[in-house]
Amino acid sequence: MVIASLAIGTQWVGLGTVWRSVVDYTDTGDEWIVHDLRIPRTVLGIVVGLCLGLCGALIQGITRNPLADTQILGINSGAGLFVVSAIAFGGLTSLMSYIWFAFLGALVAMVFVFLVGMTGRTDATPVRVLLAGVAIGAVMDGIGYTIRLRNPRAFDKLRFWDAGAFDGRPLSVVWAILPFVVVGVLLAIHVSRSLNAVALGDDLAAAMGGNVIRTRVLGLVAVTLLAGSATAAAGPIGFVGLMVPHAVRWFTGPDWRWICAYCIVAAPSLMLAADIVGRVVVAPGELPVGIVTAFLGAPVLIWLIRRSNATGL
Repeated sequence: MVIASLAIGTQWVGLGTVWRSVVDYTDTGDEWIVHDLRIPRTVLGIVVGLCLGLCGALIQGITRNPLADTQILGINSGAGLFVVSAIAFGGLTSLMSYIWFAFLGALVAMVFVFLVGMTGRTDATPVRVLLAGVAIGAVMDGIGYTIRLRNPRAFDKLRFWDAGAFDGRPLSVVWAILPFVVVGVLLAIHVSRSLNAVALGDDLAAAMGGNVIRTRVLGLVAVTLLAGSATAAAGPIGFVGLMVPHAVRWFTGPDWRWICAYCIVAAPSLMLAADIVGRVVVAPGELPVGIVTAFLGAPVLIWLIRRSNATGL
């Protein structure tokens, strides 16, 4: 997928040119297309895909909800709302200045979702958490769009970012989010072993010696770092974290260690494939990758809801 991402686009580039662009760049012919345009967006696609895939696996494991995803639970909406507010009211323009707002927004949205999901006379269930995420995400999206319409400067800066896209992002964006991504990935790998105990239920997990609260706290910190980084760099991209864990579970089984490990490879592959489709499907124009993943993810979500084990939650 990396090779295809470097070669395929509105202008196709030969594999020989791709190779020279990577190992011996001379700024001749079409080499600049690969070196200056496609390498940065490919690297960003790998990093963002990794973040979203691991986020989906962690959230599904922590909540024991097969329909959980950063987009469906409103986490992307929270990060997006805080970024919009930082640009509109704080005048922030660089990634490093508003990435902290993306982290804060992801954390606030996640806390709200779980607080609302646990409010009431009955215990929190996957369906209640899911409905709380949809509702809170809709509210945050509405507030964010209101700010955009009332503030033309924010609207102009975020018009392309809103759809989720890799085009026009330099490699400096990747370097800016990389430290947070590394910490999030390490936390996710550490927590993945404990998710197998959490999947058995809180009482049984505690009886087996597992620390459920510690696992959930570390997992949610990892989700905050990964989702905040991905949203700040590329905009809100949904359904990747929903599709990939279910796809890899078909051949890994229920072991969350293997699910998280395969998501590290499968999610970036899906992200690059969606980006390639977006480049060629409406050539010579482009579709942002967030729109392509929405077209792919919506049928998957409907299929998951119709499955017997999902409808019985």
